[in-house]
Amino acid sequence: MITIQDIRQLLRDVLQLGDRVNAFGPGTRLLGSIPEFDSMAVVGLIAMIEDRFGVSVDDDEISADSFETVGTLMDFVNAKLAA
Repeated sequence: MITIQDIRQLLRDVLQLGDRVNAFGPGTRLLGSIPEFDSMAVVGLIAMIEDRFGVSVDDDEISADSFETVGTLMDFVNAKLAA
């Protein structure tokens, strides 16, 4: 099971946000709220999730809901790990 710290590290690595991610909580909005979080960032984040956690994300599993907040992203990754 991954934690919010793991998600913060992913976001730090992919978006290069530095210490800004330390303030992110489960309710922190991502899509539409963080300028760096665009479609290319989503692609990079998915690639890093696959590499770092050894999971595969199919195109039909990707939805805006999964990337809405830090918490929904954490839930998405945890669901992939549990599958």
